[in-house]
Amino acid sequence: MKLSGAEILWECLTREGVDVVFGYPGGANMPIYDAMLSSSVHHVLVRHEQGAAHMADGYARASGKVGVAMATSGPGATNLVTGIATAMMDSSPVVFITGQVHSRLIGGDAFQEIDVTGITLPITKHNYLVTRADEVAEVVREAFYIARSGRPGPVLIDICKNAQIEKTEFIYPEKVKLPGYKPHSHAPKADLQRAVELIEKAERPVILCGHGIIMSGAEEVLHHFAVKTNTPVTSTLLGLGAFPASHPLSLGLMGMHGEAHCNLAIQKADLLLAFGMRFDDRVTGTLNTYAPGAKKIQIEIDPSELHKNVPVDVPLLGNLKTVLTDLIPMVDEYEHEEWLKEIGEWQTYGEALSIMDWPDDGKLYVSHIIHDLWTATGGDAIVTTDVGQHQMWTAQYYFLEKPNRWITSGGAGTMGFGLPSAIGAWFAHKEDEIWTVAGDGGFQMTAAELSTAVQENANVKIAIMNNNFLGMVRQWQEFFFEKRYSAVNITSPDFVKLAEAHGVPARCVTRSDEVQEAIEWARNTSGPVVLEFKVEKEETVYPMVPSGAALDQMLRRPMREMV
Repeated sequence: MKLSGAEILWECLTREGVDVVFGYPGGANMPIYDAMLSSSVHHVLVRHEQGAAHMADGYARASGKVGVAMATSGPGATNLVTGIATAMMDSSPVVFITGQVHSRLIGGDAFQEIDVTGITLPITKHNYLVTRADEVAEVVREAFYIARSGRPGPVLIDICKNAQIEKTEFIYPEKVKLPGYKPHSHAPKADLQRAVELIEKAERPVILCGHGIIMSGAEEVLHHFAVKTNTPVTSTLLGLGAFPASHPLSLGLMGMHGEAHCNLAIQKADLLLAFGMRFDDRVTGTLNTYAPGAKKIQIEIDPSELHKNVPVDVPLLGNLKTVLTDLIPMVDEYEHEEWLKEIGEWQTYGEALSIMDWPDDGKLYVSHIIHDLWTATGGDAIVTTDVGQHQMWTAQYYFLEKPNRWITSGGAGTMGFGLPSAIGAWFAHKEDEIWTVAGDGGFQMTAAELSTAVQENANVKIAIMNNNFLGMVRQWQEFFFEKRYSAVNITSPDFVKLAEAHGVPARCVTRSDEVQEAIEWARNTSGPVVLEFKVEKEETVYPMVPSGAALDQMLRRPMREMV
């Protein structure tokens, strides 16, 4: 059976289980869009290609499947770059498909010719330039396998226009043959035994729960290990939800804006069990003071992450779920009651909870709004965020019990991520409640995707925290630049009128006694809804580990404010 390269592409996408793609057509991918008319795959027309990238990313994180985003050549392809980098930094499995000029024109600076494979080489797990139709099927099959296997990540396929049009015999590869690519599964038995010896000797162990727990589906195995060894669990920003926040062993968020008792526990631990986390600088503070008395065990599927930032005593290379499953029968049950009691005493000075005890002064604080949202949804919504202060407050106050319900940009810290990722998550779980929490700055970067939400009738609720500042930058300027505020005062449109112009119902909330009713109104309104909250302008996220400081050298909320 002879098909065009474009027809083969859609046939392969269908066989890979793709049910939705996010994209934007143009001259160099027009044959692909023509062939799409014969496909059953649903296409979502975005308003900017960055939105397509984030939607595919949000879909991938919420569903556990591979997301797909499409763009044409030139500016269409380069508009994907921020979203590709975001997916790469957070190990999100997304396949990006771009059109390219005719193969005979490559290198001649043809109209809308950009070397997108060269541009994205550092920010993709792998990428391809397809110049012939007979390459399409094998490349697509490989791309999906690479994106979802091992440490997941983005793969880009750049397809020349002639390869889309030419016809060839269609043969779908049932197996992928990549001799040089073999993700590790089981760690060596000798290494496991070395890890067990350290676990047996530990009196003050701490589990560092990272995104890898969720990516490998190891939540139940983590729970089993933590309970059997009676070891407290801290979470990275992307690891939230892998271990239930309500569990007695859960300590919460670690790192720059993590719970004070979490960071103290890490610094005073004698053993760190790093499960699927890469010792990012936002987690460790300055490296030469990080957990100085602790031995370190790291389970990691990517060999490049072992010893990269923090030297470890026992590296366990392999699939986290598999390695942890192998490790559990080898360890005994332990008590660690004195250690848990000591950590509990530190929790009496917990900034992330203290603000909830403030008397109601009628003003709007983001932390209170997030707490009200958590209460109203029963903590069961899928929540996406932009990046900044509101992101940290959401991480602190929206307590997560399940995985794949917290979708945020961690490694890249991409503003504008919130709304499009929420739309993508909705396509993965249309039956669930979807909220995005955005700042006034980040929201404006991808606000045009409101029209995408309307066109698709996506049931997403958008909460904009408007303080007329680029809040996190302002906070740093307050602390470290003597309040010399530079380029952080931001004016915004009337968000209610803007939303209504897109066809989205909206309300503006200015008082604390309006919050709960507004949230319920949004929840009971079908389709996309915007709530704008006029919050305090100069509120600060505490605690905060300054750049270059040790993890336990936190700036903490002054006692006079804890009334």
